[in-house]
Amino acid sequence: MLGLQDSSAAPGPAADLVIDGSDATFMQDVVEASKTVPVIVDFWATWCGPCKTLGPALEAAVQKAGGKVKMVKIDVDRNQAYAGQLQVQSIPTVYAFWQGQPVDGFQGALPGSEIEKFVNKLVALGGGEEDGGLAEAVEAAETMLGEGDAEGAIEVFQAILQEDGRNAAAYAGLVRAHLALDRVDEAEAILNGAPADIARTPELDAAHAQIALARQASAAGPVAELRAKVEADPADLQARYDLATALHAKGETAEAVDELLEIFRRDREWNEAAAKTQLFTIFEALPAKDPVALSGRRRLSSMIFA
Repeated sequence: MLGLQDSSAAPGPAADLVIDGSDATFMQDVVEASKTVPVIVDFWATWCGPCKTLGPALEAAVQKAGGKVKMVKIDVDRNQAYAGQLQVQSIPTVYAFWQGQPVDGFQGALPGSEIEKFVNKLVALGGGEEDGGLAEAVEAAETMLGEGDAEGAIEVFQAILQEDGRNAAAYAGLVRAHLALDRVDEAEAILNGAPADIARTPELDAAHAQIALARQASAAGPVAELRAKVEADPADLQARYDLATALHAKGETAEAVDELLEIFRRDREWNEAAAKTQLFTIFEALPAKDPVALSGRRRLSSMIFA
């Protein structure tokens, strides 16, 4: 369950977030504690060089999370029972527990950015209290996706959907995460599997538009070549439309909107009003308050009602 931690409560004292554990206290410090907040277990030893780098970095990330995740340090020389049970064969080895079960882990030292991603993923899994916690988890997953960790975002969005199978924001995020990995077919299958009662929510409408644009992007031509073609013949609306598609495929959304608006200005009925249709698809795929969408809608409206 994602909804057990009270995110509104003040975090405990900083000293409580990172503790030394043992085989004798493992059930209490890790298994039981993880039923309310994710717990990171750091298996280390005093003679381990990489442990001296990883341990403090993990501790810093846990402290930064402000009580939404905790850490237990286990010296494997003094405590071998659970290290053996969890098949710790080299150190440092790190496990993450949630709801009494190991849910993630790694071996060896990691760079700071990867450590932060690891901790943020656990914070998202821990969520918060009911709907607020799910909203926090969605926000954390969106942050991960925005930072390029699509695989990590997928894990969190899936965990949210296990908790709330009708969470439109999580469905839409899961679709976009797969699109970020060029898994268009998987994204479409996920969207098609969404419950009927959320199929027409704004989030899923946007996801439909994003998939349509991704399909078009796969057939987009070279931007430089298409731009030269438009410059050679500004009245070639098909070339301009193809240029807009290629620009959008490269992430140059504002420039794509400019080209489509120019088509509409020149001939609003060209190709069965294809420019206007494509503009609406792009606007729908963007967040409602995205400046490109807001500006584009205003400019389109001024042309329509001029």
